[in-house]
Amino acid sequence: MMASLASVCRASLRQPLLAPCKVLSASQLLPKRSVVSLHEYLSFGILGDNGLTVPRHQVAHTPEQARKAAEAFAAKGIDEFVVKAQVLAGGRGKGHFEPSNFKGGVKMAFTPEEVETIAGKMLKNTLITKQTGARGRPCNQVLVVERLFNRREFYFAIAMQRSSGGPVFVGSASGGMDIETIAKEDPDAIIKEPLDIMTGPSREQALSFAKRVGFPEPQLEEAADTFIKLYNIFINNDATLVEINPLALDLDRRVVCMDCKMNFDSNAGFRHKDIFDKLDPSQEDERDIKAAKADINYIGLEGNIGCLVNGAGLAMATMDI
Repeated sequence: MMASLASVCRASLRQPLLAPCKVLSASQLLPKRSVVSLHEYLSFGILGDNGLTVPRHQVAHTPEQARKAAEAFAAKGIDEFVVKAQVLAGGRGKGHFEPSNFKGGVKMAFTPEEVETIAGKMLKNTLITKQTGARGRPCNQVLVVERLFNRREFYFAIAMQRSSGGPVFVGSASGGMDIETIAKEDPDAIIKEPLDIMTGPSREQALSFAKRVGFPEPQLEEAADTFIKLYNIFINNDATLVEINPLALDLDRRVVCMDCKMNFDSNAGFRHKDIFDKLDPSQEDERDIKAAKADINYIGLEGNIGCLVNGAGLAMATMDI
């Protein structure tokens, strides 16, 4: 047994850790982990393609593109805008950029020129939030969105729940807020509805959930329709999370997906090449990207001692030696 293990270790050490490799797609460059995420503007595209209502929006990679997007909106009578940094991290609104020292990754603007100025302070900078750590994540594009005024804001998500063995609707009448804080301070404000993964939600189930969350009677049908469309996106794309925060009633009483976060099962990449090729490797740790290129499993930890092993059991057994 020991001889066999020694031979395996010697064979492993003879192989270069980061050997030259062919050019890989975006999905192949991402680290091997259970969940991968899309930028908000790409998630908006999926929502719109599936008949859901989203604010008018345009992605921009330069300040000039951001201004032109705002000018195009202004030509349609839109005179208030929101500029949103496209960074895969929560807490963008309370973050700050380095080296520009600009505060906030979600900003309102009232002229195309102001949109351009804000975009210039976000783009090519690193956004640091409570979720990114001190390293932060680069902002390579911004999303210019029409500003909508809402009558009410709700929280809605679909996730996988271990206890029920399938998907679950999660909702709250307290939308637009940090859902973790709501769950901690007022657990009763979070409403859940386990779903049968074989049949999906029925119309009656979706209507009942919309009523429990607090949608007004005239909007119950539209809210239920929104829930079912979001479920179809979730199940058809092997998602692990579809989160809309807030899901709003605007001044025209439309049910609008104001923000969107989508996570996907990384094991399903072969079934959804169109989605996985849109993933952004720049949002990942450089060490993870190198490991993915070399086709090795890598977990970054603090400290300066590495552990090269052939399994988690050997890792745990040798960490204390």
